[in-house]
Amino acid sequence: MPQIDLITGFLGAGKTTFIKKYAQFLIDQGANVGILESDYGAINIDLMLLQDLMGNNCDVEMVTGGDGIVSHRRRFQTKLISMSMTGYDIVIVEPSGIYDTDEFFDALAEEPLCDWYSPGCLIAIIDANLGELSEESEYLLVSQTDNAGRILLSHLDQGMTEEERRQAARRILDRVNGALERFKSSRRFSEEDIIAVCWDDLTTKDMEEIGLCGMVPANHVKMQVEKESGYGSLFYYGTKMTEEELRSRVKETFEDPECGKVMRVKGFVRTDENTLMQINATENGMEIEPTVFAREVLIVTGEYLNRERIDGIWAAASEIITPGKTTAGL
Repeated sequence: MPQIDLITGFLGAGKTTFIKKYAQFLIDQGANVGILESDYGAINIDLMLLQDLMGNNCDVEMVTGGDGIVSHRRRFQTKLISMSMTGYDIVIVEPSGIYDTDEFFDALAEEPLCDWYSPGCLIAIIDANLGELSEESEYLLVSQTDNAGRILLSHLDQGMTEEERRQAARRILDRVNGALERFKSSRRFSEEDIIAVCWDDLTTKDMEEIGLCGMVPANHVKMQVEKESGYGSLFYYGTKMTEEELRSRVKETFEDPECGKVMRVKGFVRTDENTLMQINATENGMEIEPTVFAREVLIVTGEYLNRERIDGIWAAASEIITPGKTTAGL
């Protein structure tokens, strides 16, 4: 039966970037890999970012939301059933950044999935520059880490000294263990559980350690985030502007407090007739680079978003904006 791995991480932590490295490592080892992109939103940009992995030894599947949590969970289970019959050695699941991992474990506990998959690794990606979190976000941090075999820090500068990396690891260790204690988790992490290496410097030994880290049983107090959640996403299609304008508007979106707690701006924006740029931004940084994908789509994600204010920044440069509420799962 195939092994199933879960890669967790909050919004903008870098899950997709890591999966590209992790899946390529597994493919190079001779594994047949399936990747399942699962998102509560109506569109999944990360699927497009993984297209270059697709080939004889790797395929990428997708489950999106847009019509409620219950329907999303049903499609998630159905997709896992179909993938278990496809001959993969390993299935990697990348969920939403606001994912409660109980959904994953609940799905695997039910028939027939409990007989068709072997639990593999839970790898938690945490931004080394993790900022302040709301109570809901802190709960999700707990949910996404307490069963993890390893925590992998992202956004570490390549020029950092070993001592600076250790300081970053200790800072995240204190944050995570404090959140685990608050939600009465039975789990605590040590420095040995955290991999604090610039991802460009990850060695084969590092990847082997990550791939064998497993999952650790743990329990915590449950918080029903999806019922009264302030998380939401706003979608803009056909977005066109110069790169200078793009940078300016992204900066404004994060810095204007009336926009709400914006956590991520991600997608594809056309900067001229022949150029499409990929944008991936959090409050800690912005990455913009050319891409070959043909469709312009931009997603703004966060907590308690002010639709009117954010539309004022992006709508005039977009052909279509998605109407509706910004509450997660709708």
